[in-house]
Amino acid sequence: MSRDDLIKKVAGDAGISQKTAGLALASVLEGITLALKKGERVTLVGFGSFSVAQRKARKGVNPRTGEPIKISARKVPVFKAGKKLKEAVMGKKK
Repeated sequence: MSRDDLIKKVAGDAGISQKTAGLALASVLEGITLALKKGERVTLVGFGSFSVAQRKARKGVNPRTGEPIKISARKVPVFKAGKKLKEAVMGKKK
């Protein structure tokens, strides 16, 4: 599903224009991005949570040349699926 498909779905479900749905989606994504930039965790109960993890510096290998390279430490966004999302995707256990 693309961003445009999601906007059309939201607009149809909420009975609003696609422009309004697009603005709403952009606002949600911007809010999540800003919170993660501040190092905050964003939790959507049942859906999942977004957070920032710190990856340590490590050694790697250039696949083309085989030369060892140094990979610097960095922050990366992480998403952990919530229980309801996992159940919806995997199906409920019996």
